[in-house]
Amino acid sequence: MRAGFLGKDPESQVGNSPTLFATDRKDRVTYIAQGWKVTDPQALADIGPVPDHETLIEIPEEVLKFYARRYMEQEGDH
Repeated sequence: MRAGFLGKDPESQVGNSPTLFATDRKDRVTYIAQGWKVTDPQALADIGPVPDHETLIEIPEEVLKFYARRYMEQEGDH
């Protein structure tokens, strides 16, 4: 699986950059998000148990806009 850069949070500083990547999986469409590890006790309590093979990350809305742009571009191709 390869990961292609879609964009990073324009407000982030060097080395602290929530980022979104698209994968080239053939069996399904997936994305990889780099963000801040969620450690807030209330947020973790609200979400509940997370399997050991998963993690929770927080990413800014600005980063999700890269997904929206890619989605709209792909929809335009059909």
